[in-house]
Amino acid sequence: MSATNVQIEPSWKAALAEEFSKPYFRTLIGFIKQEKADGKTIYPPGSLIFNAYNTTPLDQVKVVILGQDPYHNPGQAMGLSFSVPRGVTPPPSLRNIYREIEDSLNIPVPGHGDLTRWAEQGVFLLNAMLTVEKNQPGSHKRSGWQYFTDASIQAVSDRTEHTVFMLWGAFARKKAELIDASRHLVLESAHPSPFSADKGFFGNHHFKQANEYLEAHGKTPIDWRLE
Repeated sequence: MSATNVQIEPSWKAALAEEFSKPYFRTLIGFIKQEKADGKTIYPPGSLIFNAYNTTPLDQVKVVILGQDPYHNPGQAMGLSFSVPRGVTPPPSLRNIYREIEDSLNIPVPGHGDLTRWAEQGVFLLNAMLTVEKNQPGSHKRSGWQYFTDASIQAVSDRTEHTVFMLWGAFARKKAELIDASRHLVLESAHPSPFSADKGFFGNHHFKQANEYLEAHGKTPIDWRLE
């Protein structure tokens, strides 16, 4: 991967063209290459780093769910925030997300953690950092990804209409300043982590509110069911 041949969906590539040519992005790519050269295992696999972008084109984004870091344990990270591949036990935060959906919309909890179906409907499952070192949470938080993903949030705010942004926890809620709240719905609450879910995540009705907002603005709501 280099700054000039990043494999990313065309509408995103056009919107973020300036970012790819900035010094921080070249430094970021160099950092990841060096980490791999040093024998470190980086998640997700290279082909999935931009999975959120490739699965949800910019002009199809209806909802943004912002995470912080990819999962750092083997086999979990797949380039979609909160999502894990089928066959991998859903982590605690995702189980709490499912619980809120069940309580709010009476949708049964699925037996897997793959959120690709949401992404294909327009749910942009973005992590603020797109890579992480194996077993080292937060290890890439100063790598430069934050500039790229901030620009991505700004692009959604600037280039789409009536999009729902779900910002959970203190880290995500700081991103509200990037969003034009006069054009979009910004939903904020505690994080679904077991440490904070009962402090405002449970009962936030974000998934219900998102669909009501989308329908009110003539958009097809998200089918949150996962089979």
